[in-house]
Amino acid sequence: MKETVRILMTDDHPIIIEGYQNTLIATKKEHQDLQIDIANNCDESLKMLRAARDSKNYYHVLFMDISLPPSSDGDFTSGEDLAKYARRLMPKTKIIMLTMFNEPYRIYNIIREIDPEGFLIKSDLTSRELSSAFQAVLNNPPFYSATVSATIRKTITNDFNLDDIDRKILYLLSQGVRTKNLKEHFQISLSAIEKRKKQLKILFDVHDGSDERLLALAKEMGFI
Repeated sequence: MKETVRILMTDDHPIIIEGYQNTLIATKKEHQDLQIDIANNCDESLKMLRAARDSKNYYHVLFMDISLPPSSDGDFTSGEDLAKYARRLMPKTKIIMLTMFNEPYRIYNIIREIDPEGFLIKSDLTSRELSSAFQAVLNNPPFYSATVSATIRKTITNDFNLDDIDRKILYLLSQGVRTKNLKEHFQISLSAIEKRKKQLKILFDVHDGSDERLLALAKEMGFI
């Protein structure tokens, strides 16, 4: 008996989606019938997600690229925004996130906020891995690619207990944001941010007080 699997792939590179499609169709199980819809931006993806909800013909799996052109109303700026929305819209649908990014901060945030059934770094991806990820997500999730798994292990095995604000401070500093401008990204005062920075330097045992040393150690330990 055939099992219909409804899939929505959202990626702004048509050639990449074509590769995903061809791989899944070529490697699907005999009993599987794949129905694949394609969206190239946030607006197209939103339209298809809402149509699926309205018809109660929900998707079984979403492949969601993180880097996407924003929606025309500006409410959705990435695949992360779409995935969070899809979680509310159809909670039983399985989500596979795909990205070129491999920074530990972003990986940590996506797992914490979206908890995807699959998470693949494109530089890790082969046809075999994509096929394995798809079948695993359907039958025994989660499936994380090698880079994602290594980041999770590294974060779990260290003894540091950093909260979201600490992690974001480290990430923004690593992106070149100056300390005086950090307050634009938080709802806490500059003095509170500076206090946290001082505590981070104590925690990471930075004796010379330099941001460069702090960031080097944080990167070495998998926080950025």
